[in-house]
Amino acid sequence: MAAPKKGRRSPGGQGRPGRTLVLIVIAMVALVGGMFASGTSTPRLGIDLAGGTSFTLQARNQPGKPNAINETNMKTAAGIMERRVNGLGVSEAEVQTQGTNHIVVNIPKGTDAKQARQQVGTTAQLGFRPVLTATTGAKTPSATPSPSASSGKKGDDKKDDKKDDKKDGEKAEGKPSATPSASNTTQGRAVTSALKKGPAETPSASGSPSAKPSDSASPQPSTGGDQIPAALQKQLADLDCSTPQARSQASEKAANAKPTDQVVSCKEDGTQKYALGPVAVEGTDVKDASAVFEAQSGQGWIVQMDFTGAGGKKFADVTGKLAAKPQPQNQFAIVLDGQTISAPSVSKAIPGGQATISGGFTQQSAEDLANMLSYGALPLSFKIADETTVTAALGGEQLEAGLIAGAIGLALVIVYLVAYYRGLALVALASLAVSAILTYTIMTLLGPAIGFALNLPAVCGAIVAIGITADSFIVYFERIRDEIREGRTLRPAVERGWPRARRTILVSDFVSFLAAFVLFIVTVGKVKGFAFTLGLTTLLDVVVVFFFTKPLMTLLARRKFFANGHPWSGLDPKRLGAKPPLRRRRTTAPTETKEA
Repeated sequence: MAAPKKGRRSPGGQGRPGRTLVLIVIAMVALVGGMFASGTSTPRLGIDLAGGTSFTLQARNQPGKPNAINETNMKTAAGIMERRVNGLGVSEAEVQTQGTNHIVVNIPKGTDAKQARQQVGTTAQLGFRPVLTATTGAKTPSATPSPSASSGKKGDDKKDDKKDDKKDGEKAEGKPSATPSASNTTQGRAVTSALKKGPAETPSASGSPSAKPSDSASPQPSTGGDQIPAALQKQLADLDCSTPQARSQASEKAANAKPTDQVVSCKEDGTQKYALGPVAVEGTDVKDASAVFEAQSGQGWIVQMDFTGAGGKKFADVTGKLAAKPQPQNQFAIVLDGQTISAPSVSKAIPGGQATISGGFTQQSAEDLANMLSYGALPLSFKIADETTVTAALGGEQLEAGLIAGAIGLALVIVYLVAYYRGLALVALASLAVSAILTYTIMTLLGPAIGFALNLPAVCGAIVAIGITADSFIVYFERIRDEIREGRTLRPAVERGWPRARRTILVSDFVSFLAAFVLFIVTVGKVKGFAFTLGLTTLLDVVVVFFFTKPLMTLLARRKFFANGHPWSGLDPKRLGAKPPLRRRRTTAPTETKEA
């Protein structure tokens, strides 16, 4: 009978267990090296373990919408806020409704609280409004002083000045104001995709000076050709955009106006103010937005917007009408929450369903704006009612208690393995150590990679995984011991017991992973951390058993201590009640025939 070839793979076993062990050791070294190379050696902690910031937002009633604060809108707002915050790369953020008109947002430590506050508190009501007229941002002084009996020559001079101003206004609309600001050319500019493809256009809101404030005697025509109402003129004259508080009040008033109303609005930096017509294209017509760095044209960071089919058609129709109007009525203001962030001029109709906001953006501000526009506007407006710093004291105490419980459980598992399996306990402990190293390094690397944060439920999932991993070892060890009880030696017992143990381990881990997957899909909040950790450790259990425990047992079966069944090996045939060695029985014919 021919001897088996050297290195031939035995049925159900591994021909080169040493190579498999080397591969998993190399993988462990690579993961540990990557962990230190990333600059972090500890997993990212959730808000319950590391602390953070908590915002309480209160919904506000909106004009014309008395029943807007309802359960549906509150849940929609909470979902949008959660997507916005997670769009910043923040994981384990908690966003949940509280009562009938409050939303609580908890953000882990390490997140820019100011940036997160802006993301969750900004309504992101976007609208494209035609510009009726524009002027400098400061409050306009009264151009029609009351006449007095003693006006004299001084009054005549004022009258002459007024006439001169009127003549200048009749000669050319859009005459530069007396104090043009250089900063107007770098902040809040916007160009459209059509402007980018064609010759460079100069946005009226930045490159072209705005029209000088006109007197009541020479009203500016509106976009539709009608005169601007006197009430709107007065609002524009009284509007002061020079201070942040005044801009905030003006933005709030404009944001609460109806889409069909004419409003006044400040530019983002306060250098200009506008009288705007009704909303021509709503923010709901924006399908997607993204921050892009435009290097060729020198515009820097821009925000590209893609409109829906209906939105693109409306945008093309409106820009075609505006292109035929004089300055500044050919400007199109992009208004976000009542504040004009850009007012580009239009020279021709812009088809294609795309527009670009550019000028004055940093990478962060462009990404923040794109993030808010991508996830849509909130159905309600909110104000931050409370902001507190959350400490990790309570979570730290719970974590300490959980770790103590986990250590006690692990100690009991070790005692049981040593008492019952003796030498095989070394294999189990080595496998648990490998599983712990892989779990720790992967959790640490997932922090900066996908924003994974370790919270209390996730720690609980890792502790539960100890039992799942130990159960896989016990299944395999018992299969080996069953083969020895049948009278086989250790080496064939290791190989013959593996296929049956492998099926049992895979079925058990599949059930655990399926439960974790379903739990992750249907739950929200912290429970997702438990489900994610449970699923991750279940997958690692399969890796460890296949690529570490099985090859290690194959190598140890060749050692005399285990192969000869030493009493402390855990594989002593006498202790296991093994049967005599299996032998073939020979049948021989009787030599004599006996008669009945």
